[in-house]
Amino acid sequence: MQSDNSPDIDLSLIQKDILITLISLYHQYSHPIKGEDIAEIIKRNPGTVRNQMQALKVLGLVDGVPGPKGGYHPTARAYGELNITNDYSESDVPIQKNNCDMDGIKVSEIAFTTLTHADLCHALIKIIGNVRAFEIGDRVTVGPTPVNKLLIKGEVFGKDEINSALLISTSEMTGLPKKPVRDYMSMPLISLEPDMTIAYAMKTLLQKKIHGAPVLENGKLAGIVTLTDIVTSIDRGMTGENLVREMMVKDVITIPADKRLYEVVRQFKERDVGRVIVMDGEKPVGIMTHSDILRVFPAL
Repeated sequence: MQSDNSPDIDLSLIQKDILITLISLYHQYSHPIKGEDIAEIIKRNPGTVRNQMQALKVLGLVDGVPGPKGGYHPTARAYGELNITNDYSESDVPIQKNNCDMDGIKVSEIAFTTLTHADLCHALIKIIGNVRAFEIGDRVTVGPTPVNKLLIKGEVFGKDEINSALLISTSEMTGLPKKPVRDYMSMPLISLEPDMTIAYAMKTLLQKKIHGAPVLENGKLAGIVTLTDIVTSIDRGMTGENLVREMMVKDVITIPADKRLYEVVRQFKERDVGRVIVMDGEKPVGIMTHSDILRVFPAL
């Protein structure tokens, strides 16, 4: 057995490729990984991967698990050889390519190489996963990082396959707010009642210069109404004398008041909504709109 004080091993490119892919898959699926699965990802012959696995096993970097459900898993020393920590899953830093999540690929290190340049800001992004999944010209988004909530956007202009790193030319860097939604939501909460007429509801929205408001019944959230909903209901034959409860949208998207703002951004994008109701337990306490988010960080 090799001690923890053994000198660094001079791994070949294919050995690093295999080891990085093994670590990525192992953390993604939490079970031993078959050599064939690694070979498929790195586009190598399965026999070549098996031979290299034996060499990595001799070096103390992988262990084999026999049986139909067996395979390989990385050892603690493997993480040391690649200068990564084996508990990185607790502080994952995601990366997107062309606005798509890259499953099984995480960022382990960010280094700025031209931070003081007047016109350029390049960064070296080390990843855990298959660097061949990226091509020159791909648009990438890194983050948010776990401590400073840094979000970096840029374009790949180079790759370092030996060190599993991407070279990107950054276009935006945004520090996402860490405070909870309650510190950014619109207050006081303007609400409607289900037995209001549509005409009165529209008058209220116009007077308050807002586009939408929640509908509360006995203090509880019953629905939401927007000016767009009102126009649509009138187009469908309703009149101003119809009641709000007849046309309100009952499927209301809510978020807890103590949720951090940066966690809400994806919900707006995925659900394609303009507003969400902020809740303190069962009680509506505020509203968060797309405009509120843009005021905090317009780059998004």
